[in-house]
Amino acid sequence: MNTATREAYGQALVELSKNEKIVVLDADLAKATKTADFKKVCPERFFDMGIAEQDMIGTAAGLAVSGKVPFASTFAVFAAGRAFEQIRNSVCYPKLNVKIAATHAGVTVGEDGGTHQSVEDISLMRSIPNMVVLNPSDDVEAKAAIFAAAEYYGPVYIRLGRAATPTIHDENYKFEIGKGEVLKEGKDVAIIATGIMVAKALEAAEKLKSEGINASVVNIHTIKPIDKELIVNVAKETGKVVTVEEHSVIGGLGSAICEVLSQQLPTKVKLIGLNDTFGQSGTPKDLLEYYGLTVENIVETVKSF
Repeated sequence: MNTATREAYGQALVELSKNEKIVVLDADLAKATKTADFKKVCPERFFDMGIAEQDMIGTAAGLAVSGKVPFASTFAVFAAGRAFEQIRNSVCYPKLNVKIAATHAGVTVGEDGGTHQSVEDISLMRSIPNMVVLNPSDDVEAKAAIFAAAEYYGPVYIRLGRAATPTIHDENYKFEIGKGEVLKEGKDVAIIATGIMVAKALEAAEKLKSEGINASVVNIHTIKPIDKELIVNVAKETGKVVTVEEHSVIGGLGSAICEVLSQQLPTKVKLIGLNDTFGQSGTPKDLLEYYGLTVENIVETVKSF
């Protein structure tokens, strides 16, 4: 089944509506971010702040101080970009219990183009002290991540997508902040992926298997705090690592992996992602192909070691 992670976010909010501490804020994009699902069942705890993302984050901080658990949503480019100062100074500096669920991340936003395709948000958010950064791979994991964020006390940034993606996990899946997941064991190379690229990493591993290359596949759903122990272990087992993300290679998953390995276990690493460039207008499929975010490019990158 193919479902967008933003759809799962809306479903999770409806389930969380039973908790009277949960409040939801949006910046004039409730239908797109799926916070409208929460508004239908809990209009008295839904706040549309208009096209005022900085105000939305400041208001969310105030609600958190009063004991509420606010989820603030808009497109990732506006959440991480326009409201960066408010997130840094009003949420993370005092370590307030605010959850920022940012949808329409990455180039799979599609035709909206480079202005609306956030490929820097992971880098921006993980640079802020006290911030947890989550990037779920499918709808099941997205819902679990939202529930985990609601239980966790402190700032959380959750990266969500517009386009439908394959479901990898079953309903018994257990999500834990800060713990990566080995989806496939392998001894020749470790493919470490995050978000929507996890499904493509799994498909690439199957193609590599048919060519005699046994690749492990690791899902890093928590970019910060990252699972250092798991990363070091898979690097030790394989000696080669390929990272895959729908994000800039500057400051994203690949950078985070290299930071860990350069200090604990120097390892050959190749990074797949956007190479210091903006997105552009196009269909999600065409854009993924253009930027090399494909099964074929993962396979070729592994074989090029």
